[in-house]
Amino acid sequence: MTKTTATVPVLGARALNRATLDRQLLLRRSPLSATAAVEHLLGLQAQNVKPPYYALAARLDGFRPERLSAAMGAREVVRIVTMRSTIHTHTAEDALTLRPLVQAARDRELGQFRKGLVGVDLDRLAAVSRELVEAEPRTMKQLREALLAKWPDADPFALGIAARCTLPLVQITPRGLWGRGGQVALTTAEHWLGRPAEPAPAPDATVLRYLAAFGPASVKDMQTWAGLTRLREVFERLRPRLTTFRDENGAELFDLPGASRPDADTPAPPRFLPEFDNLLLSHADRSRVVPADLKGRTWQGNQAYRTLLVDGFLSGLWKLEEGTLVVEPFGRLTKAQRDEVTAEGERMLAVMHEGEGYDVRFGTVARP
Repeated sequence: MTKTTATVPVLGARALNRATLDRQLLLRRSPLSATAAVEHLLGLQAQNVKPPYYALAARLDGFRPERLSAAMGAREVVRIVTMRSTIHTHTAEDALTLRPLVQAARDRELGQFRKGLVGVDLDRLAAVSRELVEAEPRTMKQLREALLAKWPDADPFALGIAARCTLPLVQITPRGLWGRGGQVALTTAEHWLGRPAEPAPAPDATVLRYLAAFGPASVKDMQTWAGLTRLREVFERLRPRLTTFRDENGAELFDLPGASRPDADTPAPPRFLPEFDNLLLSHADRSRVVPADLKGRTWQGNQAYRTLLVDGFLSGLWKLEEGTLVVEPFGRLTKAQRDEVTAEGERMLAVMHEGEGYDVRFGTVARP
């Protein structure tokens, strides 16, 4: 760490990397329970069913997929659309509070579909939708068809979006359970959890939680994570309680005064992360994890790839095929790094695919 002035330290990419990995439980595995980890991380991105399980396998000591599945079955955690208009696995408490916090983003999203909702009273649509899904869980197709019967001139897709944006709809089990199939069936969070939604929390508290899980971070970083705008005034209000840094490009970073910021040379073991992992999606500036020459390499169209961290940074992709864990580094790994990656891959397989007998093979990522 160096200083550009007498008061504002500069955090380089490696220092930011180690701090973020530590907050994300990726520098060393945590003894937290699955539910406690989901709470600390403010949820796990969960467009698909399996990523939250792989995300926790990379972060927790002694994790087994059945533990998150059991928490979901017990309604301690749920699958619900929150940040960035994407499905997240949240604790029950966060589902009832974070969703109201990001409602402004859902309102903006709904504005994109106004042309298909001409003549639709959104308050009435929300009430009708609530009555429908609380009477019995509905698939989105079933919900759209029921709404179209009441508003036949509306666009059916827009009606479904309106229901999702105006109500906190959760995906009920068995959807999301480990090793179980199940189509997406929806009801309200309040109905599924048996209690009313909480008032939206003050954004101040969520800023502090965000910094605990993703900091040090800029205002733009948190806005990217939450899908919200105009958070500058919240950070300014909290400034007396926070410490500040600059990154190497001069951007101001905020952090909790007592938060861990390990030395930049702290060893960072390899980690196998799922597609859509929070680590790669929760900052406006992702250079703390993604080297500049690898920007955009974890996506192709709408397809996200599973990613490999080596020395704390994005270093490759991985996939499972025909009984083999295929590791595809973006560049050359040393023998020691390959050995560490192999050991971590074998550990991940033992946790996530116990008794299935996968081999580990190194391949090559095709250049874009």
